[in-house]
Amino acid sequence: MTTETTEYQIRTTMINDEVKTYLLPPLFNAAVRAGAAIMKVYKHFDDYDISMKDDKTPITVADRQAHRTIREYLGRTRIPVLSEEGRAMRYEERRNWELYWLVDPLDGTVEFIKGNNEFTVNIALMENNICIGAVIYVPYFEKMYVAWRGSGAFLKEHVPVDAEGEYDYAAIHEACRRLPLVDEPMHDHLVVAVSRSHQTPETHEHIDRLRQQRGDVEVVEQGSSYKFCLLAEGKVDYYVRTTQTYEWDTAAGELILSEAGGHIESLPDGRALRYNEADLHNPWFVCRSKFCKL
Repeated sequence: MTTETTEYQIRTTMINDEVKTYLLPPLFNAAVRAGAAIMKVYKHFDDYDISMKDDKTPITVADRQAHRTIREYLGRTRIPVLSEEGRAMRYEERRNWELYWLVDPLDGTVEFIKGNNEFTVNIALMENNICIGAVIYVPYFEKMYVAWRGSGAFLKEHVPVDAEGEYDYAAIHEACRRLPLVDEPMHDHLVVAVSRSHQTPETHEHIDRLRQQRGDVEVVEQGSSYKFCLLAEGKVDYYVRTTQTYEWDTAAGELILSEAGGHIESLPDGRALRYNEADLHNPWFVCRSKFCKL
């Protein structure tokens, strides 16, 4: 390794650390504040104001208020926001963005409406269409999953919703637990996560093939991007998705999972997911935890 290479790596690391110190707090706090907006609505079912979007998926007042909260809070960073609730933005406007926030203000709207607590706030910081920083906040359970590229993934528990949340860099790292939470597989059989509300015959065919390979397979139904978090923790081994998702559904979860030693790839070709495409739909995909050897 040459002296020039070493100096370049040191400069790159220093720049990355500066960016992390500056942008991790707004990333974290925007999710906490959005969670507060969501939970305020969650307590009052009669005020959900449910309607259908063009793609026939539901939207509630909680989605809109969480989007507004994140957009306004992250606006101070002067970094553009690509959000599920701002999906109408034309490709020509965003195609050359070098840095942007990729946001799902309320992931798991169906689960939110059903009242089963399985909904999240997803925020990813994208650099040249690669996620470099991410949080997934599970407001009902007060759990925050945090990752930064090259720095690992972490779980911070007991993070209450707070409309005025203002954690600094040190407070974010206090009492964090590195992911995965275990040092070895938790099960002697394969635990497979599937969407609670979005399954197809292809989902079940895929699981049948896993049973042929591995024998005993336990299937866990779970809503929202919380599935990525369970993979990162090591509680789930595998996740298969054969229905429609968007880029904002996976970007944050992909980084959290990969920094915890896991992996995601498209079906059936095994390619990496791509971001800021003209079409924001993802292909089908599978995820594996650090301990999954399939």
